[in-house]
Amino acid sequence: MRQYLKYLFSIFDSQVKHWTIEARLLQWLTWVWLLIGLVTLVSASYPEGVIEHNDGFYSFKRQLLGVAVGLVGFQAIVRQPLGKTLKLSPWLVLLMVSLIFLTLVPGLGKTTYGASRWIGVGSFSLQPSELIKPFLVMQAAYLFAKWKRLDGTVRGVWLIVFCLMLIGILKQPNLSTTALCGMSLWLMAVAAQLPWSQLLVTAFGGLSLATISVYLNPYQWDRINFFVNPWIDPQNKGYQLIQSLLAIASGGWGGSGFGLSQQKLSYLPIRSTDFIFAVYAEEFGFVGSILLLLLIIVYGTLALRVAVKCRDRLQQLIAIGVMVFLVGQSLINIGVATGSLPTTGLPLPFFSYGTNSIIASLLLAALLIRVAKESDRGEIKDWKKNKQFSHPLT
Repeated sequence: MRQYLKYLFSIFDSQVKHWTIEARLLQWLTWVWLLIGLVTLVSASYPEGVIEHNDGFYSFKRQLLGVAVGLVGFQAIVRQPLGKTLKLSPWLVLLMVSLIFLTLVPGLGKTTYGASRWIGVGSFSLQPSELIKPFLVMQAAYLFAKWKRLDGTVRGVWLIVFCLMLIGILKQPNLSTTALCGMSLWLMAVAAQLPWSQLLVTAFGGLSLATISVYLNPYQWDRINFFVNPWIDPQNKGYQLIQSLLAIASGGWGGSGFGLSQQKLSYLPIRSTDFIFAVYAEEFGFVGSILLLLLIIVYGTLALRVAVKCRDRLQQLIAIGVMVFLVGQSLINIGVATGSLPTTGLPLPFFSYGTNSIIASLLLAALLIRVAKESDRGEIKDWKKNKQFSHPLT
């Protein structure tokens, strides 16, 4: 039995003891983060499941399917050399960018809450803007790490691909994911020490695009306006944030206890996805919230330590990109739930309901753990000098 379990869970693999300490800690923290998220999702989604599907565990069961798929990808990335995984990144980025534009095609794209971000696949929905994250990190890391050695045409083509991706996500519309992807690319470029003249021009272009989007989409301006003062319209546009704040405040020091949140009972909208932290904070209180923040901060610290230890620029950039998507996105989500940031549609990694999100989060974590494994002098086989490694489309 152990022989089969080790292919899904590395903790059953005897080779784990030879990993670097960072890789082992990151793996354990990933499992703890995932477990807490699944437990919280059971509580947050149970009333909704009973009312809408006559099954309180409806969302949890579907989430477990996403976890199962994510674990297969997780183990595939953790177990094989990074160079082999990198060979797939350009093709998968191009595939996901194509799917992003297919979501905009009437009849193919699935619209929810006014946004067309999904493609229906049977009873499930494919969200390419979520699934592209791990592959975007790999391809951007390769591009920026080899920036000075790549042909100008190759650099130009991939910059156009990245721009098309951002435009496609923005058109869905999904400003928050566009901003997160753009910010991740920009920070990875900064870490790669690209010329500041190019970075500043890119930053100005991104801010200008975001400003235009807010101007053209009144609901995005409303999110900023009612973030400043949700009590202007407490029964309508400010309702979500007010109920989130009430949930967090109701938790007190120790919380109401698992499953005993009152705000999730038809008071707090979007309770199992974007605002799931409010349910967690109500049930586990200030102490539980601080512990979760500490977990995220330790995760980010380990990611930075891995990046510093890496002797190869490409590996370093992957660690930084993963940190932005997992840790940065988590802090943004929590900031939204606590009223510290304007409302966005970003899920809380490992917590929010969504098979696409949980798969992307597990693949991102696997990339970071793999980089941590290869950052050790005893583990890395200098794959970048291996003649068998050749990156496509370069």
